[in-house]
Amino acid sequence: MNLRRSEGRPIVVAHRGASAEAPENSPEAFEAAVAAGADLVELDVTHGLVVAHDVGSPGLHLLQVLELLARHPIGVHVDLKRPGDERAVLDALDRYDLRERALLSTAFPHVARTLSSLAPDVSRAIGYPRDRIGAARFRWPGALTRPGAAALRAAMPARIPVLLARTRSTVLALHHTLCSPASIGAAHRRGVPVFAWTVNDPESILQLAGWGVDAIVSDDPKRALATLRAP
Repeated sequence: MNLRRSEGRPIVVAHRGASAEAPENSPEAFEAAVAAGADLVELDVTHGLVVAHDVGSPGLHLLQVLELLARHPIGVHVDLKRPGDERAVLDALDRYDLRERALLSTAFPHVARTLSSLAPDVSRAIGYPRDRIGAARFRWPGALTRPGAAALRAAMPARIPVLLARTRSTVLALHHTLCSPASIGAAHRRGVPVFAWTVNDPESILQLAGWGVDAIVSDDPKRALATLRAP
């Protein structure tokens, strides 16, 4: 699957489905993402192939979600939240013949390397930084994150080549506060597209699009698409 943005708007990825409209990782959220016209639907997978952000949380089985999404012409972005499920996830994708429109992601370097060995034909993203407490589902207070994010953002262009080489990833998924023209350029020089997560406000969406990100990951894909399509 080609995820590089050659021209036009960035790809829009529905984060845990259209989670601004319905409970995250639910059938309603996935159906809303399809209806919104999202390019890909992102979903979380924990042990036992449960579609949920946290281990032990209730959720659908991955096969149920893939059966739902396989009926629609939409990409499937599976985020592996824990090690150990790599082969089972690939088997599930194969059951519905979804490898060609799948993106696999993880925040664990060793999981990324395992996916590279098992499925070199599937697009694979390394997520950075690792979201240990589910902070991506909340709006981070600017006063708390601005200094740390600024320092890390400045260091990212030098870190990106090492991160990509260490994980053998074909896509870089960066928290939007760490994106910059320099970081995006560092990835693009290596032929690697950049996904910015998780972005909901129109101003940030337009700024990131102007910087050249290849994809916007959003809780509200309908709003993101309307923002990107506005004259």
